[in-house]
Amino acid sequence: MISTGLAVSSFMLGTFGFANLVLAAALVGEIKHVSLQPKAAPGTDALKALYRRPAGIPFPKDNPYTPEKAALGKKIYFDTRISVSSAQSCGSCHSPSFGWGDGLTVGVGHGMQKLGRHSPTIINAAWGDIFMWDGRLPTLEEQALGPIQSAGEMNMPLEQLMKRLDSIPEYKPMFVRVFPEEGMTAKTLAKAVATYERMVVSERAPFDAWIEGDEKAISEEAKRGFAVFNGKGQCAACHEGWNFTNDGFQDIGLPSDDIGRGKFVPGVIKMQHAFKTPGLREIARRAPYMHDGSLATLEEVVEHYDRGGVDRQSRSDLMRPLGLTAQEKTDLVAFLKSLTSDLTPTAAPSLPR
Repeated sequence: MISTGLAVSSFMLGTFGFANLVLAAALVGEIKHVSLQPKAAPGTDALKALYRRPAGIPFPKDNPYTPEKAALGKKIYFDTRISVSSAQSCGSCHSPSFGWGDGLTVGVGHGMQKLGRHSPTIINAAWGDIFMWDGRLPTLEEQALGPIQSAGEMNMPLEQLMKRLDSIPEYKPMFVRVFPEEGMTAKTLAKAVATYERMVVSERAPFDAWIEGDEKAISEEAKRGFAVFNGKGQCAACHEGWNFTNDGFQDIGLPSDDIGRGKFVPGVIKMQHAFKTPGLREIARRAPYMHDGSLATLEEVVEHYDRGGVDRQSRSDLMRPLGLTAQEKTDLVAFLKSLTSDLTPTAAPSLPR
């Protein structure tokens, strides 16, 4: 198990952030367009306070943490038998070896067919408000079942999955111990996997040591990059807080036909070609980048934002040429790399037989 340095606490994240309040209003037809203007940057010390790591991991009231539940979830997460071909597990696309992604441009699903989008990391999913690149699943429990059932991914109908697990003698007693009143069901499977995924938390990075007072923890370039990130680069308008995301959706001007969130809110222009803002923790381990995996390096990512992307009606109001200097770009990349920790290796679990 990853050593997170965080206490496990059972509480709900009661706030959804501005971007999701905007989205909620859009869904009920209250707004058609949102303009997000950059905020004036506070001083460095005040900025540092905005990025401090939380004291504990949030768990929902209807799925509280227990060590046994997380252990069961880990077994299921790495068990290839949850796919119809017995060739894929959750860990195939969300592997600890690649920052809990897969290192590929786009994911590979059932029958080794390429999927349409890059496999997102599950790091810090415990703090997520909404899931998948297009936000189509509202909880981590639903996200846990989504890829299993998807014809293009694991292609495993839930009824068939539960029959298969029932045929594995060691699984049922584990479920009964963890869920004595419910036993082994698709719902309890989702709860177990989601509990394990919530335990996948980024560890202390050099950036964390710096904001806590160690001035030698990061380079001078990274410190300047922090200022660019919160100022001229306007990155913090969407990549906010300790996990560097507001869980909102933006069209950042990538030349793609994929309309993303627009499929679910067709009447909202700014949601066309919009995708969820990813967190930036462990970012140096997670190349390639973007929902389509089209940018291979952090340098390419910075160049894309500096250019402003494809100019179209749905493009975010924040996306416009920034005029960053070569030094500012270098500094920004140095800062982003300071968000990556030395992750504790994750041991493969012993699977039920």
